[in-house]
Amino acid sequence: MKKILTVLFIIMVLTACGSDTTNKVNNSETTKKDNNPKTINNDYKFIGESEHWEAEYSYKGTELWEEDDGKTAYSNEDSYELVLKYKGSLEELSSMKKLEYTYETITESGGKTETYTEPPSDKVFTISGSSEGGSKVSKDEVIQINVKWDGFDESFELHNKVK
Repeated sequence: MKKILTVLFIIMVLTACGSDTTNKVNNSETTKKDNNPKTINNDYKFIGESEHWEAEYSYKGTELWEEDDGKTAYSNEDSYELVLKYKGSLEELSSMKKLEYTYETITESGGKTETYTEPPSDKVFTISGSSEGGSKVSKDEVIQINVKWDGFDESFELHNKVK
């Protein structure tokens, strides 16, 4: 019984320490008097490049903290877009049959595979998505990019251009 009470006490202390939401995060923060809702908007751009490719990962997220009857409620929603651009000429991609590109953050990863029967008509490739209640990207993350095309493979990192 003593162990259970000790564990419950530790959880209460950690919860009290973790519920401090007074820090401002990146772009904007608004607080209303009724129920003390607090909105935190995150807007980050991560950029980087390799020998043949450059990429930009744009992340926009909104976090909402509300107090109701002494309980803290948290919700979030976000969206991202990864834009990958070939640095050479479009003619250099004319023999490309397959393109695979992936990204990896601390909490999630994704990717896309494209197969071509005819040469690509553009040298810009995009992945995008959104979620509610999912994991968020922090401003200090390093996003790993991997690109494979017709026997070539390049990896590089994206960093937040404004911290």
